[in-house]
Amino acid sequence: MLPAGRKAPSFSLLDQNEEKHTLKQYLGQWVLIYFYPKDSTPGCTKEACSIAEVYTDFERLGVKVLGVSKDTPRSHQKFAEKYHLPFTLLSDPEMQMIEKYGALKEKKMFGRAVRGTHRISYLIDPAGKIAKVYPSVDPANHALELLADIKHLQATS
Repeated sequence: MLPAGRKAPSFSLLDQNEEKHTLKQYLGQWVLIYFYPKDSTPGCTKEACSIAEVYTDFERLGVKVLGVSKDTPRSHQKFAEKYHLPFTLLSDPEMQMIEKYGALKEKKMFGRAVRGTHRISYLIDPAGKIAKVYPSVDPANHALELLADIKHLQATS
């Protein structure tokens, strides 16, 4: 996990439409980067749909939403279409961004260690610094928590 106040690590990844995204292109605006384990799984679907439900509020506040997992752009495209997700999903199959942001975790599966993605979110301010870290995410309530924090951070910055 990265600390608040630190410059957010750069990245260059493809989205669900195979378009490249970099952190640099979002300088000057607020960015929510949320990491999740896998498309179309119960917790990940709940989190994505809860963000989608209030997405117009994120837009109104000028916040760009980026979901990140190791799934392929095609998997992201199916996930976004099935659940009508209006935001960008980034594909990190090599798990480089996931690792840079401290979202990589080792877990045991059938007695052997596997690398997986920890559900963690970051709010990045317009200067490209981490404004707030969410190391423990409740998929059902995370979107509302984020909106409240964004409003507070924007009011005090």
